[in-house]
Amino acid sequence: MVQQVPENISFPAEEEKILQFWSEFDCFQECLKQSKHRPKFTFYDGPPFATGLPHYGHILAGTIKDIVTRYAHQSGFHVDRRFGWDCHGLPVEYEIDKTLGIKGPEDVAKMGIAEYNNHCRAIVMRYSTEWKSTVTRLGRWIDFDNDYKTLYPQFMESVWWVFKQLYDKGLVYRGVKVMPFSTACSTPLSNFESHQNYKDVQDPSVFVTFPLEEDENTSLVAWTTTPWTLPSNLALCVNPDLQYVKVKDTARGKFLILMEARLSALYKSESDYETLERFPGSYLKGKKYKPLFDYFVKMKENGAFTVLVDHYVKEEEGTGVVHQAPYFGADDYRVCMDFNIIQKDSLPICPVDASGCFTAEVAHFAGQYVKDADKNIIKTLKEKDRLLVASTFTHSYPFCWRSDTPLIYKAVPSWFVRVEHMVDQLLKNNDLCYWVPEFVREKRFGNWLKDARDWAISRNRYWGTPIPLWVSDDFEEVVCIGSVAELEELSGAKISDLHRESIDHLTIPSRCGKGPLRRISEVFDCWFESGSMPYAQVHYPFETKREFEDCFPADFIAEGIDQTRGWFYTLLVLATALFGQPPFKNVIVNGLVLASDGQKMSKRKKNYPDPVSIINKYGADALRLYLINSPVVRAENLRFKEEGVRDVLKDVLLPWYNAYRFFIQNVFRLQKEEEIEFLYNEHTVRESSNITDRWILSFMQSLIGFFETEMAAYRLYTVVPRLVKFVDVLTNWYVRMNRRRLKGENGVEDCVTALETLFSVLLSLCRLMAPYTPFLTELMYQNLKQLIDPVSVQEKDTLSIHYLMLPRVREELIDKKTENAVSRMQSVIELGRVIRDRKTIPIKYPLKEIVVIHQDPEALKDIKSLEKYIIEELNVRKVTLSTDKNKYGIRLRAEPDHMVLGKRLKGAFKTVMASIRQLSDEALQQFQKTGTIVVEGHELHEEDLRLMYTFDQAAGGTAQFEAHSDAQALVLLDISPDQSMVDEGMAREVINRIQKLRKKCNLVPTDEITVYYKALSEGRYLNDIIESHTEFIFATIKAPLKPYPVSTSDKILIQEKTQLKGSELEITLTKGSSLPGPACAYVNLSICANGSEQGGVLLLENPKGENRLDLLKLKSVITSIFGVKSTELAVFHGTTECLMGTVGTLLLENPLGQNGLSHQGLLHEAAKVFGLRSRKLKLFLNETQTQEITEDIPIKSLNTKTVYVSVLPTTADF
Repeated sequence: MVQQVPENISFPAEEEKILQFWSEFDCFQECLKQSKHRPKFTFYDGPPFATGLPHYGHILAGTIKDIVTRYAHQSGFHVDRRFGWDCHGLPVEYEIDKTLGIKGPEDVAKMGIAEYNNHCRAIVMRYSTEWKSTVTRLGRWIDFDNDYKTLYPQFMESVWWVFKQLYDKGLVYRGVKVMPFSTACSTPLSNFESHQNYKDVQDPSVFVTFPLEEDENTSLVAWTTTPWTLPSNLALCVNPDLQYVKVKDTARGKFLILMEARLSALYKSESDYETLERFPGSYLKGKKYKPLFDYFVKMKENGAFTVLVDHYVKEEEGTGVVHQAPYFGADDYRVCMDFNIIQKDSLPICPVDASGCFTAEVAHFAGQYVKDADKNIIKTLKEKDRLLVASTFTHSYPFCWRSDTPLIYKAVPSWFVRVEHMVDQLLKNNDLCYWVPEFVREKRFGNWLKDARDWAISRNRYWGTPIPLWVSDDFEEVVCIGSVAELEELSGAKISDLHRESIDHLTIPSRCGKGPLRRISEVFDCWFESGSMPYAQVHYPFETKREFEDCFPADFIAEGIDQTRGWFYTLLVLATALFGQPPFKNVIVNGLVLASDGQKMSKRKKNYPDPVSIINKYGADALRLYLINSPVVRAENLRFKEEGVRDVLKDVLLPWYNAYRFFIQNVFRLQKEEEIEFLYNEHTVRESSNITDRWILSFMQSLIGFFETEMAAYRLYTVVPRLVKFVDVLTNWYVRMNRRRLKGENGVEDCVTALETLFSVLLSLCRLMAPYTPFLTELMYQNLKQLIDPVSVQEKDTLSIHYLMLPRVREELIDKKTENAVSRMQSVIELGRVIRDRKTIPIKYPLKEIVVIHQDPEALKDIKSLEKYIIEELNVRKVTLSTDKNKYGIRLRAEPDHMVLGKRLKGAFKTVMASIRQLSDEALQQFQKTGTIVVEGHELHEEDLRLMYTFDQAAGGTAQFEAHSDAQALVLLDISPDQSMVDEGMAREVINRIQKLRKKCNLVPTDEITVYYKALSEGRYLNDIIESHTEFIFATIKAPLKPYPVSTSDKILIQEKTQLKGSELEITLTKGSSLPGPACAYVNLSICANGSEQGGVLLLENPKGENRLDLLKLKSVITSIFGVKSTELAVFHGTTECLMGTVGTLLLENPLGQNGLSHQGLLHEAAKVFGLRSRKLKLFLNETQTQEITEDIPIKSLNTKTVYVSVLPTTADF
């Protein structure tokens, strides 16, 4: 049974109840059961680490995934949604190293890998409970019970299979590579990891001299910001094609060589040096110089300490002479290899250990952390007279994404996957993927792929999937294992776990007589595991081989833009290498969620509100909608602001809820007052003749069509604004304009039609919004579904809204002409509201006239068809439509489009702009017809100019008007004051205060009350207003309005004093309506009909206090009981006729024969007598109001007749 809806709602509390409902009926699993025979929609969930708590980035990506997968289910697909956990790698090890105080590999060796990994295993799921709680609380439907973890043996075995495929294809090799290296984590990082965390830092800036062997008085000058690399210097490099100079340093008296274009780096003025020689860089090639340090002087035999040439040296920074430490820079390594100073099998000149400290090879600085050693190295250089200048330099530098410490570049032996050879195939497969937004595919991701480098997949760590390579001591014999079964067969051991502690001791016999083969010590980079996730999560190819192959590539994935160099990249590389195809078809990329000040969210800085507290305060729906209706869904960044979540609740969810509540209230009112039970059957509902019904139904169908198109294209960022706009249109336009109809004031039939329309729209909106706001839609649906006629239900299971399919477009309901007409009406109303706001005239105060001027007669015709809504919404007496703007002193004026014209006209823009503003009305009217105009010799078109109407206030006869316009229409509002209108405005103020008190008491319209008032004002003004507008006030408040004193028998609900335009008004609401009931329990009847008499007794209430008969009901019962066919019954008590409502007497002449009333006079006097001066009246000769008294009926014929006064409805509920 349908439930009453409370006025106040706590969205978080209601969401908790919905969660209980979903849990009780296991709704998510039920969804999966219902859809198991439908086509599959494949979704991959990128695995997060559970060593940290979920943040807004996770919540955003999770919301996007939930929306799309819910949408896919409600579009007729089966969608498996498995949660994944990233369990291996640096994030876990870093936590353990911090906790246990582990500084380097020797500490782990002391402890033992088994114990170390046990510590890691113990914390991998540290926050899994919080993750499950937060993800569930957000309304995300995903399977935690059937999850995947990268530490599962089945997952690790599939990773081995992936690696073996690459190895067998010849895509794996061992090499030394200069790589970004985290000294805090003692491991190299991949290139894409190193790009994830750049910071502006201040580093040393040193200019160092390298004296030539041939002339020790002449030195090459090199610049570096990493003095710690200077002890490992093996060469210098210059650009062969650029100009270099030999100068004499005036102040120092030294002879120096550097690039001519870089003299400004060393000298402020040309007088500081004297140029002696000029030559190309190639002239310096092969020249020998004196080493800075003696640590690696033996390398001189290999050609070290020589000037080399390469085009990577640029003229934008430094001195044009670059010092080469080949094992600490990628370009250095390449150039020194090219000139045979080092070879692939050379022993690396790399005197820095895994913790970033100098080894004993660099005796003077041994044991010092390299960054700390900078100052000591600079001091030594100064002592050796090799330091020219030392200062500091601010630049962007990479930091470890996990430990937040500076990276260094360092050569490490690593295992690599070849990527460079397949760049073209990667780009081709990337083009087969549909990216939202598209620019990410072309720009950010595409550019990254073009420069893809071989991927270092090994890590010198412990907690990860071991690389399954067993090798001989000389690395000549290598066996790659691709499965547990293969390892068991070759090693003879039974295996249940694949971590290092379980397999490092296993050996494999050599086939070449090289002794037992042992596993290499490295583990996989955890990005290799997450890139293998499509296969490893289902234990491919060991299980579900066919099922996987049928559903690959995935239909959909989504993650943040930072994953273009992470998960998106590794997925694509592995899928391309394994299968030659992309791993996914569609991907949504979101931007980053930043703190409100634009900084990165930081737990340390506490610069963002806790997500759980936001959910508990505003609800998950509000947070979901805030995140999705923001630039972040277009891969732009979002500055998270708590007030943004609050505004979604206030501006979207609450108005929507209130529209639903208003609907339910009126369903109850219909049942109570008319005894009609509302049931909706979409197959039998009659077409409405009301234009606003047709409009909102059409608008909804247009929205459904737009929703289908845009959701199919994964453009969430276009869908959400339209959904939010529809909520605004529904609440602020449709419901507002139809309040009276929905309340039954235009008759029962029209009320039911309006309720059917509103029900249809509310239900469709719930179904559309269900993927976005799963809680509120479920809450409304659980009540709304009680009003659906059971015979019309076609779905098998309608327990939850999330079981229902999305609504399909009903083309027959789309009426673009009506949509356009209402849009024009809305523009007029909005323009009128702007004028009222500008002149601070509240909507409660009626105005005489609104004039709408539009050049298009069709538009005016549309506006005319909706005239009554303009009258109601703007509270005006009259609407005048016109195409004649001259009559009101109106002319056209033009404004240039600055963006378009500024770009095109450049220097001429200013002159053209001034001339545009001087264009005459006639010229602009001609432009309206032709679409072109020439200004200052430039031909301009429609897109170049914006036409607007301007209003000449001084024109004759229009002084009382205030104007406002948009591009199409101009509105004039007559704002001249009128006492009757001011009085009506005051009456509306009284209504407003009464209704506010009602709201304060949490009363609903069907609650019966009596309103008492006491007004204190100068000269009884407020009393007079209330007395003369009693009927007007009653029409809205639907409760008796009485002056003080309050009846002692009444139960007071609320009492309040309020100030009203200088008067004091005290209002008291009491329980129960004191509308007069029958004066007695029954009446004796004598019926005279068709010449015969009948007698009887009629109960006026039965049982006492209920089913009371008023005059109309009395006549209806008499007609029924006594079979009187004529409905024209007159009821008398003695000789006095009983009449409904208030009775009064009017003199048609006074004195006799003089001052006779005209028809207009009769209306005026009737209005005066009944206190209806501000209302429109009609007069009738019969109670059923079929015989209207028009101007044609002689007034004298009304002598001694009973006249029935009908009050025309008006808007009184502002």
